[in-house]
Amino acid sequence: MKNLINDIKERALEKLKSAKDSKTVEDLKVFYLGKKGELTSVLKSLGTLSSEERPKIGAMVNDAKNFLEKFIEEKLKELKDKELNDKFLKEKIDITLPGRLYKRGARHPIKIVMDEIESIFLGMGFDISEGPEVETDFNNFKSMNFQDDHPARDAQDTFYINDKTLLRTHTSPVQARTMQKMKPNPIRTICPGRVFRKDDIDATHHVQFHQVEGLLVDKDVKLSDLIGILLSFVKKMFGQDTKIRLRPSFFPFTEPSAEVDVSCIFCGGKGCGFCKKSGWLEILGCGCVHPDVLKMGGYDPDIYSGWAFGMGAERIALLKYQINDIRLITDNDIRFLQQFR
Repeated sequence: MKNLINDIKERALEKLKSAKDSKTVEDLKVFYLGKKGELTSVLKSLGTLSSEERPKIGAMVNDAKNFLEKFIEEKLKELKDKELNDKFLKEKIDITLPGRLYKRGARHPIKIVMDEIESIFLGMGFDISEGPEVETDFNNFKSMNFQDDHPARDAQDTFYINDKTLLRTHTSPVQARTMQKMKPNPIRTICPGRVFRKDDIDATHHVQFHQVEGLLVDKDVKLSDLIGILLSFVKKMFGQDTKIRLRPSFFPFTEPSAEVDVSCIFCGGKGCGFCKKSGWLEILGCGCVHPDVLKMGGYDPDIYSGWAFGMGAERIALLKYQINDIRLITDNDIRFLQQFR
């Protein structure tokens, strides 16, 4: 029995010394000292020994067990320290390397301008109305008083999907939908969104751009109210020194109609190359809602009146940021866009 105990001890010690990792040591611990381990089996067999041998053999087993447990504890500590150190070395970060700069995202200049326009008009009591980009011919043209032979209806200017469906050429269809929905209640809303036109892309034109239109319908609406609203808008958008002027114009959906100019953002109205020495820059169109448009929207023009306006967000952005080419905004060149953080 003594020889067996010494043999178990020597074999365990030899294998523990040659162990290369902590898992092997854990497995050996179970094999020799576990519930079914070799040394544990010797302890369980003590009952077969005589009363004289039992204490001596029991003491030998406990000594061997205590020795192996202590050795295992030290071996595990040694191997786990080594494994942890190896892991650190493997995952070591060279802090002398230059850091990685991550590019921060930012709003697109058109988004910035659209948000600012919406904020200004929300502050003046307007709400926001939205509609689909794929529209009916009725909402896009007929309800806005465009005659059947109007040039804007031509397939050379409009993206038609079929005879009755198209990509909206302005956000005016949202006005039509709003009137049809709200009749006969008063309306005070703006209609922002993307619009599409067949156009040659150049410094001032694009096939896809953004518009913000405004509509007010109520009883006793005055054109002077529109002028006050637009003056307040341009001062908040371009500065308190900005002036406006209205020039007579024509739009099928308004009567009378006007083009609105602002004093040149670049020269302050003194005259420069950008404003062609006039001191003024065109910014939007406006007018009183045509009686036929009110009728098709469900409003009696003898009782209700209204006014409307429309502007291009890209046009506002070009003026606000003094950009001379719309393609700089639409090409999405990071080198250009990163200025607008």
